[in-house]
Amino acid sequence: MLDLILLAVMLFGLASLIIPIMPGLTIIWVAVLVYAIVIGLNWGTGILFAIITILMAAGGFVDQLFMGAGAKKTGAGWVAIVVAMAAGLVGSIIWPPLGGILLALLGIFVVEIIRVRDLRKAWDSTRGMALGCGTAVFARMGMGVVMILLWGLWVYLASR
Repeated sequence: MLDLILLAVMLFGLASLIIPIMPGLTIIWVAVLVYAIVIGLNWGTGILFAIITILMAAGGFVDQLFMGAGAKKTGAGWVAIVVAMAAGLVGSIIWPPLGGILLALLGIFVVEIIRVRDLRKAWDSTRGMALGCGTAVFARMGMGVVMILLWGLWVYLASR
């Protein structure tokens, strides 16, 4: 019964990855953590848990990487990208869950307006960052699927 409940939680976490502001990978990881606490760890399952943990942690960097790459692809300057990432971090702390994405987009727009003095180019950079965020959804979904499959392997190994 525990396996089914945790699988349902993980599938919810996976589905929530469609919404960029939802911590879907963290939801999946917490379900795996509960399983680890209840079932226990051995050498092999400890390695699986470590890999799952690394995937969860890397998920946050994937957003930043894809957002920055999307903005850079449209001509944004590095200063604008760094400001946007910092603004996104501050926004995530001040006003979760929407503050991060909103302040990141506002940050890149404002810095690009100042840098290039062209509304259209600033908008293009902002749009590129937003599209990068959308692309990151697919990367995080793939990571979530791998995390769930690794947990499935763990369940299989525990049942033998």
